Amino acid sequence: MTFVGNLPFVVSMLLVCLGLYVLLFKRNLIKMVIGVSLVETGINLFLVTLGYRAGGVAPIYTYAPVGATQVLPTPQALTLTSIVIGLATTALLLSFAILIYRHYGTLDVTEIKELKG
Repeated sequence: MTFVGNLPFVVSMLLVCLGLYVLLFKRNLIKMVIGVSLVETGINLFLVTLGYRAGGVAPIYTYAPVGATQVLPTPQALTLTSIVIGLATTALLLSFAILIYRHYGTLDVTEIKELKG
């Protein structure tokens, strides 16, 4: 039963690990952008899971019973901000990938000669 209660934490950890694997071992720029998105999604899921309370009510609900457990609003606000920043980051990374493809004719990082050190 405790595994079911910790399932969102396990899934968020798996998403972050999968995203890091893609970032470290894939050489296609589009796949690397997908890896960044997976890491962002895992972190967002972790933030939402931190603020969850079983049977909790929203803190803006005015007709909540006295003594009711309320859900934390701060992780939800952080997650909303993180989603907006992640969208902008993904758009910027994809535009870089398009520019690199137009200039070099490939999306493979190992084939781009001027980026080698």
